[in-house]
Amino acid sequence: MKILVIQNKMGIGDMVIYLPFIEAISKKFNTPVSILVKESSKAEQFLKESNIVNKIIILKRNSRLKSDSHEGLVGFYNLIRDLKHYSFDKVFIFNSSFRFNLIARITGIKDIHQYPLLQKKNQHVIEAAKELLRKNLGLNVESEPNILINNQSVQEMRSKYKIDNDKKYILLGVGGSGPTKRIPAIIFIKLMRLISQKYKCKFFLATGKNNQEQEILKEILNTEFKNECYALDDLSLTETLPIIKNCDISICNDSSFSHLSSGLGIKTIVLMADTPLLYGSYSPRMYPIIPDGESTVTHDTLGKDRINPNKIFDQLNNILG
Repeated sequence: MKILVIQNKMGIGDMVIYLPFIEAISKKFNTPVSILVKESSKAEQFLKESNIVNKIIILKRNSRLKSDSHEGLVGFYNLIRDLKHYSFDKVFIFNSSFRFNLIARITGIKDIHQYPLLQKKNQHVIEAAKELLRKNLGLNVESEPNILINNQSVQEMRSKYKIDNDKKYILLGVGGSGPTKRIPAIIFIKLMRLISQKYKCKFFLATGKNNQEQEILKEILNTEFKNECYALDDLSLTETLPIIKNCDISICNDSSFSHLSSGLGIKTIVLMADTPLLYGSYSPRMYPIIPDGESTVTHDTLGKDRINPNKIFDQLNNILG
């Protein structure tokens, strides 16, 4: 049986969130599945070792790039052509798009499972997926993503960075996809001072190449912790994952690194400044910290300056015991 899963959200975090549901489908039918995803999901980089996915098909669709081969009316037929030769028997569509439903039908897929058509408004990112599998397969799926990586690569990074049991190795995800999600460098620096008073440790600094992210990185490196830090911004995602796997704990902005580290089995403190709390609490390995003065967090909370380093440190102590 050939099964296709369509997950067309853009981010790495979204891809991680859907992994338990993809895994449940694979296990239900006792076969790896193919996935149709956007390149920005980076699925090709962190699902290399997956035993639930055997084919990653890139959805080349970006409304800002009219030339993308799957965009517009021409792209509609291009995608039908690209999918048709796989001869899929079954498809699970994790959205309410009539476009994908029609593409699946024209492609010749007989067994189509999808969210209710044209009901995207106020759709819960996790509950909608749970309901799809509950209704169609009788499965109750817990939201606990797991990312598999090669143990040899983990050991190689352990040797490269001279990781031992005498120190605590901490991932600091100081980057973020938007300026309102990026916690100021001074808060991380205060936190690092608190941690270093109690623990002998090394810090891995995870960020992107965005100018604002680089400024945060430089500010942290321009402190007394310069020699205790490893910047990861020049590494690929594939190279970064085994480093994360070696960490004792992860402290991240609401970013791809919070999703990846929790998916790798690392207990992850998520600093939630301006995104619905769900994105930092859907996994039991996630421990959200919200801004002082708030009872929850959502879009437009704008709380990045009110993340309390003392609260982060208290949570870290509770986790490390």
